[in-house]
Amino acid sequence: LQWSSPPEAIERFKSQEIWFAPPQFYELCRLCNFSSLHELHKFSSDRALEGCERWMPVMLTASDGYIQLLPGDQLYPENPDYTGEKKITMSTDKKVEDLVKEGSEFHRIVIKNMNNLAVYVNIQAKYKHRNPLMINSDCSDYSSRL
Repeated sequence: LQWSSPPEAIERFKSQEIWFAPPQFYELCRLCNFSSLHELHKFSSDRALEGCERWMPVMLTASDGYIQLLPGDQLYPENPDYTGEKKITMSTDKKVEDLVKEGSEFHRIVIKNMNNLAVYVNIQAKYKHRNPLMINSDCSDYSSRL
């Protein structure tokens, strides 16, 4: 067991020392918004009563990877399959990169392989929440000091 700050955890993920699922990668990118534990605590206390939103990611299979679409993304379906009973599959022959270039409203996690994830978000977060920093697991461009 080892304590890691969010950027350290992402670095360890990049080097394949550890692995975490896309939702955890998303949340670590969100934590990278804060430069200190005090700042995170203040933020969470200030927005505690604002509300929360439940999400159901929808998987889109591309020719060279996957995209987990989240509410607000322009490709997110109007009526997602919340229970899995409909067995809806979304797929395209396009490459992930092309889907990113073509889009304008993003709220997604791009999955090239198990250790190559990227978060793309440019929509306004609800309930005074913070969007995650848009981090790609194959490059270092974040500044959190948590």
